[in-house]
Amino acid sequence: MRGGRALARALFASTLFASGFFLPASAHDLITAELAERYLARATADLEKTRSREAPARRAEAFYDLGRLVDEIRELLNRDIAMHGKVQGLPSNYLVAQLQARAVDLKPAVDTGRFGPGVSYYRAALDLDPDAARGDAAYRLLVGEFYDGFDADPLSTRWPWTRLQEQVRLAERLRVRQPAHPELEEIEFILAVVCLQSARVAPDRDKGRTWGERGAREAAAFRRRFPDSMRTSALEVLVKL
Repeated sequence: MRGGRALARALFASTLFASGFFLPASAHDLITAELAERYLARATADLEKTRSREAPARRAEAFYDLGRLVDEIRELLNRDIAMHGKVQGLPSNYLVAQLQARAVDLKPAVDTGRFGPGVSYYRAALDLDPDAARGDAAYRLLVGEFYDGFDADPLSTRWPWTRLQEQVRLAERLRVRQPAHPELEEIEFILAVVCLQSARVAPDRDKGRTWGERGAREAAAFRRRFPDSMRTSALEVLVKL
C-alpha cells in the first residue's frame, strides 16, 4: 500500500508538471515594481466594477478577472515560496500588503503557507452569470478547488464530503454543457479522482463503495477516451489503492 501511494504521488506529480501546473522558479524577483503597480491598478478597477450598479454580466466579468488576477499573482508568489521558503522582494511584499488592504482574497494557507486560487471570485462570477466568460469561470473554479484540496497524496483530500459533491456536479455540468471543451481531458481526469476521493470520505460504507465503483468506471472511461494520456497511469494506480 505504501509503495502504491508513493507511485501514485510520483505519477500524479508528473501530470502536474506536464500540464504546467507547477513551473520552475527563477532566481530573480518574479514581481517587479512596475508589474506590482499594474496588478494594483487592475485590481482597483475590477473591485470598483464589482461594487457598481452595472448589469450583472458586467460585474461577473469583473469578478472573473479578479479570479484570474489572483491566480496569476499566486503562481508567482508560490514559485518564490517553493524556491526561498517565503515571498521574496520588496515589490512582491508591497503588492501582497496592498491587495490585502483592499480586501482582495489573496492569503496563504495556514497549513502549507502557499497562496490559494481565486475560487471565491469565480463563484461570485457564476452566481451573477452562469455563463461567465463562456464557462471558463466554471472550469477555473473546478481546477482551483481540486488542486487546492490536497498536497502530495491526491486521495488524502482536505475537503469534506459535501464540498467534493459540489466538485462532482461542477465537472458533470461542464462535461454535459461543453462536450468540446478544450480542457475536456482535465475535466474528465478531475471527475474520476474526485469520485475516488468521495469514496474515502463518504458518510457511510455503502456510499463509500458506490463512489469507489463510480470512480473505477470514470477511470476506465478516461482510459478509453485518452489512452495515450500520462494521467491514465496515475488513475490506474489510484483505483487500486
